Amino acid sequence: PRLVLAEAVAARVAGLIASRHELPGSGRAVSAGDFLILVQSRGPLFHAIIKGLKAHGVNVAGADRLKIVEEMAVKDLLALLQFLATPEDDLSLAAALRSPLFGLSERDLYKLAQGRKGTLWQSLWARREDWPEVVGMLDKLQGQADFLRPYDLLEEVLTKFDGRRRLVARLGHEAEDGIDELLTQSLHYESVEAPLLTGFLGWISSDDVVVKRQMDAASDRVRVMTVHGAKGLEAPIVILPHTTKRAEGANAPQVVSVNNLPVWRVGTSPKAIAAVEESRKQLVREEARRLLYVALTRAKQWLIICGAGTLGKDGESWFQRVEAAMHECGAEATSPPDGLTGDALVLEHCWSNKSAKPQAKDAAGKVALPEYMLSPASVPERAARTLSPSQLGGAHALAGEGDDEQAAMIRGSQIHLLLEVLPDITVDDRADAAKRLLDADDWQDVFDEAQGVLDAPELVEVFAPDVLVEVPVTAELSDLNGARMLGRIDRLVISDTEVLAVDFKSNRQIPDTAAQTPEAILRQMGAYRAALVQIYPDRMVRVAIIWTYRAKLMELPEKTTTGALLRATPS
Repeated sequence: PRLVLAEAVAARVAGLIASRHELPGSGRAVSAGDFLILVQSRGPLFHAIIKGLKAHGVNVAGADRLKIVEEMAVKDLLALLQFLATPEDDLSLAAALRSPLFGLSERDLYKLAQGRKGTLWQSLWARREDWPEVVGMLDKLQGQADFLRPYDLLEEVLTKFDGRRRLVARLGHEAEDGIDELLTQSLHYESVEAPLLTGFLGWISSDDVVVKRQMDAASDRVRVMTVHGAKGLEAPIVILPHTTKRAEGANAPQVVSVNNLPVWRVGTSPKAIAAVEESRKQLVREEARRLLYVALTRAKQWLIICGAGTLGKDGESWFQRVEAAMHECGAEATSPPDGLTGDALVLEHCWSNKSAKPQAKDAAGKVALPEYMLSPASVPERAARTLSPSQLGGAHALAGEGDDEQAAMIRGSQIHLLLEVLPDITVDDRADAAKRLLDADDWQDVFDEAQGVLDAPELVEVFAPDVLVEVPVTAELSDLNGARMLGRIDRLVISDTEVLAVDFKSNRQIPDTAAQTPEAILRQMGAYRAALVQIYPDRMVRVAIIWTYRAKLMELPEKTTTGALLRATPS
């Protein structure tokens, strides 16, 4: 009966889409994406509906959860991979030979295996004239197994050797879900482990990989899933085919608790155990009712209820509860659609805008809305924009600077990177590290400049192990009307009595005195000084520039930097 119902559901969905049936209340034709089919568990009915929809040519999103290693097509592919990894594995080779990938019959396999001496692969090789295509494919794949990644090996089987077409032709289009997920998992494995075939086989077999699809983004495809998985989702048309009686004791525990003592449940249970069991069944029934509410409320415009199997005598099945409610609302029984026979029942009801019980509309009365819901919310104030110390206006270089601006910025970033990283690397390894870090043709020139700075005796203090590197700093600058500054200091040397902020500059034109320093650099260092004075009020604050081109340290006086900051024009 469940297979008949699955076929009827698939045919009904396909017919509604093909006939461009009007979606109730919308004025447009239904499409595959309008359907949401909900079941209580992923059993035979669940898989039969997906198979039926694909057979009717309906776009379906497949199962919402897919246990990869249980898919038939995946089992065939893994059997082949197991043989390629271990040619002595006769069982895996036999399973692969009987699969659609090679298509040997039971009689062929018996002739090949019966009375053989050695492994099944040796027997097949000895009789390669009988199956030249099979042996040729296996031989080529064996030659590649040690060199190709698992994903590439699977692609060889599926594409070059026509494996995908053969599997789908025998197992149906639903086999493609498992095949595609196996490929996806092989790529995922390569991102976390070395792409070895034996490692992949152990990983995919031991982890019981279950893929959960995001069914709320299934595009224009029918979604088939469990009611539990549908929480939070909605669809214009919801079909509930799994509504007949379910065994309440199917998952009953063998050990129950009676007066806080574990008791083994037996066939003819004493009253105490029977009472515990009845209490458990009541909880199951209440949970089933809550689940039914979730299922019914997923539908926006059209709800279709159907079922296959027995209904039970207690009226607790979903079908019976919905049937009773629809009768109470005035629904009328009609003939079932084609493909349904026996005691199957279909109830259809065209809901009007009027409530089935008009008095229910006024039951709640009118509610007075609070004042805050009747007026628009106030617009929050926009947070003040933070200023970058290097963007306070002024020239960044002296007149006659040789490099163009773009090239100068790239070279400056490269030197900054080396001066940040190389001090923590041994002298002998610095050149190799610089070559890998920069990955540029002119890396040697940049490295020589950075190394010259690191080798300068007067700069040893700046590159001491306890010096802070790339220090973020922020503060409100009173000289800029309280605007907040956010910057990063290249090197910060802190002692008990003073703080020295150092910034690297790779300019080719170097000023002779601090007063001749480009305006933008003076303003930047003035901002750093103003911030550090607030952070370290009990210490002397000094700021300085290291001109990397000549490995020269130039301290900037307070008066010079403060005056430049007062002239700043933030941009």
